[in-house]
Order: sequence, then structure tokens, then C-alpha cells
Amino acid sequence: MIRQAVTADTPRILQLIKDLALYEKAPNEAIATLEQIEQSLFSDRPSAYAHVAEVDGEVVGISIWFLNYSTWLGKPGLYLEDLYVDPVHRGKGLGLALLKELATICVERGYERLQWWVLDWNEPSIDFYKSLGAVAMDEWTVFRLSGDALQKFANEG
Repeated sequence: MIRQAVTADTPRILQLIKDLALYEKAPNEAIATLEQIEQSLFSDRPSAYAHVAEVDGEVVGISIWFLNYSTWLGKPGLYLEDLYVDPVHRGKGLGLALLKELATICVERGYERLQWWVLDWNEPSIDFYKSLGAVAMDEWTVFRLSGDALQKFANEG
């Protein structure tokens, strides 16, 4: 069953985020707290949204997303930040169902794009996404300012 996440799901969502970070070989980078996740997803003005996959009453998968915007299209899109299904429950169509839910939201709301990043070594996911008709945006390079570099840049005269 796929459903919109509720506040009571927050501890399990955080655990699955940490499990994803471990899978992506970056467990020390997942430093979000329970309070931060709850505030981000369930406040009066959420900055992100979540859907969960549930099996026998247990949350076993997540999709966490937010809106982005295309100036070229003049329309919002949906950016998928995290998609993760507990390894015990993979191969049952839960990842597909979570993505299909997001695609449905896009179509219903008139969003033109559903996009996400995937690590270049994650061949199983890449193959899965290609099987859906998703196209790699290989001509683009992602840039990021964060941490000390962000602070330094923001504070330069």
C-alpha cells in the first residue's frame, strides 16, 4: 500500500533515510534529526513531502520529494530527493508503486517533469529507471556549495 506519510511515520522515515545513506556508502552524512524531519515534512509550511510503502502495517519504503521550477517551461516540477525500499521488500513492485504515485501527482497537477539523481555506480537503479523510460541527463554537471565553502562565499565582501 502506498500512502502519504503522517507524523507518526517520522521515526521510521528517519531510519530508512539512514539505511539509504549506508547503502550509498555515506552513513556519516545523514545527520538529520527526528525533529528536523518532522518539521520539514509536517509543519504548517512543509519544505518537502513524503509517501510511504507499507506492508502488513510496517513502513518499508519511502519517497521524499519537493517542488522545483522550470523557467523554460514556466511550470513547477517534482524533484525526488530519496527513494528507498528496505532490501527485504525489494522486487515486490514497491519502488515502482512509489514512483508511479509521484508520476500521477505530476500529471494531475500539470507538472511537466519528475526528476532525480542517481549515483553513477548504482547500476540496478539506473537499469530500473531506464526501463521506465527515464532519460539520463548526462550533459549536465551538478554543482553544490555547502559547509565551509558556502559560509565563506556568503560572507565575502
